[in-house]
Amino acid sequence: MKIVLVSVPGGGKTTIMQMIKKELPDVNIVNFGDQMLKIAKERYGITDRDEMRKKIPVDEYKKLQLDAARDIGKMQGDIIVDTHVSIKMQGGYYPGLPEDIAKAISPDVIVITEYNPEDIIERRKKDISLKQATQLKEGIVSVPRAGREIETPEEIEMHQTMNRLFAVAAANSAQSLLIILNLRFKQTKDYEHAELASKKIIELFKRNKELSVKSSR
Repeated sequence: MKIVLVSVPGGGKTTIMQMIKKELPDVNIVNFGDQMLKIAKERYGITDRDEMRKKIPVDEYKKLQLDAARDIGKMQGDIIVDTHVSIKMQGGYYPGLPEDIAKAISPDVIVITEYNPEDIIERRKKDISLKQATQLKEGIVSVPRAGREIETPEEIEMHQTMNRLFAVAAANSAQSLLIILNLRFKQTKDYEHAELASKKIIELFKRNKELSVKSSR
């Protein structure tokens, strides 16, 4: 089974996937950007993602995206694909899973997690603080990228709305199931949102495995 997991930046996808991996060690977690970088290193000698975005021409970059999607589409077993369904850029939104990419990956399920924007803001602040503390230890001084970590609740809510719209289009192109996990409730403990999301996705994998066993009998 192949599941694409998407959310706005700060949605806690990494934590969710770590929890899933702990419960289901055989699940393969694939980061779409990492897959692109792997191909770019072999093809262009690119060393990191920033270099990949800056040095590769737009047409070649699109081919790189499609090649990465095709590689992921060929992967076997239980897979979670970590990517973005809409990317905020240049004052607008760019599709992270356009028709050709969605079809090439061919996910069985697209899962969106949605949150109270205030929770996203708090998580981003913690991420920034942690990153800056780490960089200070290494003697690095940097400023958070404007427009991504620092946004208003209204901007975050709009991005979540766009995620839904783009996800509907991607699910239609790939003929996949679309599941929206509403995690807007106030947490009663740390990582409660991540625990609920991981539990739902684990249930999907287990149910699919049970159905596969029954159909093979």
